[in-house]
Amino acid sequence: QVQLVESGGGLVQPGGSLTLSCAVSGLTPFNMYAVSWYRQHPGRVRERVAAIISAAGATNYADSVKDRFTISRDNDKNTVSLEMNNLEFDDTAVYFCYAVRYGNEYWGQGTQVVVFS
Repeated sequence: QVQLVESGGGLVQPGGSLTLSCAVSGLTPFNMYAVSWYRQHPGRVRERVAAIISAAGATNYADSVKDRFTISRDNDKNTVSLEMNNLEFDDTAVYFCYAVRYGNEYWGQGTQVVVFS
């Protein structure tokens, strides 16, 4: 059974930091899956914010989070992380972990991030 379980969301003030984690099970070999973080603001389309797009670890970021967010993976622990710094009000969203290989897609249930003052 495939599971992607996010954690680490919460409340944070502008300028603060959070690190999201995604624990992946049931995807083997995990290192062959491309992984990403998406987010969805209320009433808006889900958007990709960060991705690891190659086996060599090449990354891609949405312009809105570039230089503030960092995606990483640990293939030994089957985890994907998203370090988020200098958070802004518009970063408030539900964040989803995503894995794909050969068109087979898997999503986590999401974790809420709220930036407030």
